[in-house]
Amino acid sequence: MPTPQAHLVDDDEAIRDALAWLLQSRQIPCRSYLSAEDFLAAGPEGLSGCVVLDIRMTGMSGLELFETLQEQGITLPTIFLTGHGDVPMAVAALKKGAYDFFEKPFNDNELANRVLEALDHDARQRSAQASAQTIAARLDTLTSREKQVMELILAGKFNKVIADELKISMRTVEVHRARLLDKMGVKTAVELAQLLNRRS
Repeated sequence: MPTPQAHLVDDDEAIRDALAWLLQSRQIPCRSYLSAEDFLAAGPEGLSGCVVLDIRMTGMSGLELFETLQEQGITLPTIFLTGHGDVPMAVAALKKGAYDFFEKPFNDNELANRVLEALDHDARQRSAQASAQTIAARLDTLTSREKQVMELILAGKFNKVIADELKISMRTVEVHRARLLDKMGVKTAVELAQLLNRRS
């Protein structure tokens, strides 16, 4: 997994350098890109962290880059930097899922704080995604009968009722119950329900 960092995309060298200096002064790892095209060439699908993106650039605009990333399913939190005339465009980007925007000239500390929050947001998102994938992988190991028993357990039904509904012995229900709890890595029905709730 690559190091989480702020990815600075701005075609203005002075702003890029100032941003890099600001973030490094707060011990925030960062990498700079000269353009949207430069960032795409770096292979953003393998990156983690957040993007600090100028909304208006020569070549592909920041907004076009943001939309391209969304189309590719890349969900790095994106903070737009805007000039005064671009605020309506930035508000529209927020509605499409951008993390935030700052109007130039911006308060350095506020921007750095927001970048830290975006990095934390990305880390939490990735952790939840990994957790959901782990749960899905465990569910895939269950047999169809174990899944039936699990659904009835989650519905709050006792072993005897499950046995009657599935027309199997209570001992067989107990075996399926023990196996599915073991495969899911939990000890009780309550823990199982809590685990599955984490997927959503």
